[in-house]
Amino acid sequence: MYRFAKAAVNATGQAVRQVRHGSTTSQDFHSKYGTGLMIGGAVFCTAVWSYVLTQTGITWNLSPVGKVMPKEWREAEE
Repeated sequence: MYRFAKAAVNATGQAVRQVRHGSTTSQDFHSKYGTGLMIGGAVFCTAVWSYVLTQTGITWNLSPVGKVMPKEWREAEE
């Protein structure tokens, strides 16, 4: 098992080094597109939840206060 784990770590290390040094993507992807992607994701998430909350007709029942009535107490039967 030790040999297998050592070989797996070595293989993943080689793959990481190969991707890091042989990558063709630009290194400034996040600085170029990161803000736009975050804003776009936030807008999309807000739009989807707005639709779900207003148009689907789900009854959420967030608080049971005032809706749940306690049962009458009954004495223990002996």
